[in-house]
Amino acid sequence: QAQLVESGGGLVEPGGALTLSCTGSGGIFRSYFLAWYRQAPGKERELVASITTRSATNYADSVKGRFTISRDNTKNTMYLQMSSLKLEDTAVYLCHGATVHGNKYWGQGTQVTVSP
Repeated sequence: QAQLVESGGGLVEPGGALTLSCTGSGGIFRSYFLAWYRQAPGKERELVASITTRSATNYADSVKGRFTISRDNTKNTMYLQMSSLKLEDTAVYLCHGATVHGNKYWGQGTQVTVSP
């Protein structure tokens, strides 16, 4: 059974930076379409950024120019580098993986809190 585990969340001041990691096991990581989602209290889950098996990337307008998604298949790990963080970036960040066969996986989430 494939698993995804996030790490790197925490408390940061506005304007600060954090890097999240998502490490996969039990599957063929390099074959996954990967994405970061986030969910704030009382809000719907939203797509933050995605990266294909060929490392083509896509970002939500709200994070363009501030966040960078990347993957290292040799380490079975995906990253989300976040900078110029804003209060509204506060959320639980979740790692998502999907295969061409329709299998989908979610991590348990990591909390990011942006606060003065």
